Amino acid sequence: MNKMGVVIGVVAIAIISGIVVSLSASSSETVNLDMGRTHGTISTAMGSPILGDPNAPITIVEFGDYQCHQCYNWFHNTKPAIYRDYIETGKANLVFVDLAFLGADSPKAAQASYCAEDQEMYWEYHDVLYKSQESQIDGGWANNERLKAFAFNLGLDMDLFDSCLDSGKYSKRVQYNIQQAKEHGVSGTPGFFIVSSEGQHQLGGAQPFSVFKQILDTMV
Repeated sequence: MNKMGVVIGVVAIAIISGIVVSLSASSSETVNLDMGRTHGTISTAMGSPILGDPNAPITIVEFGDYQCHQCYNWFHNTKPAIYRDYIETGKANLVFVDLAFLGADSPKAAQASYCAEDQEMYWEYHDVLYKSQESQIDGGWANNERLKAFAFNLGLDMDLFDSCLDSGKYSKRVQYNIQQAKEHGVSGTPGFFIVSSEGQHQLGGAQPFSVFKQILDTMV
């Protein structure tokens, strides 16, 4: 009976330890996040920090993958004008939500952006990824070594960044964002929702600035 009691005790300790570890991991993933943050019907709680004035009347929710070529085109060809005319002027803000599905390196690149956020460098890292994208998906430009090199070049604390990335700290956060995309019928990247108190408009693909302007101007 004593042996049986010891076995039961060991099992109980193991179960409790597992629960504690699980809760610790969950809390570390959600630290500094507004878990109630939504834009329209979309939960953006696990997405990026808000780019622009959080109180802007319009939010552009972008679903993207760092290896997506059309996302690259939108980032370089359309986003600058939106930033200039709507985000800088306080008319709109932007949230990036991961749909990291194009290749094996896509989820890890998304996780890396949140490791940079831990050091208040999310948007700087986000921009570096889209400026560094190469033509071949999973061609090595977004592998672990390169993701760490980007962080080093930005001057991040590499002990903190490496520990974050290697541990998979934000893997569940990225999976949550992917699920949001699926629930809202976003099957390709980039995908957009333009959200205001009056409702939300969905757009697919790297639409030109003129398309966004037409919608945004009716909502301002």
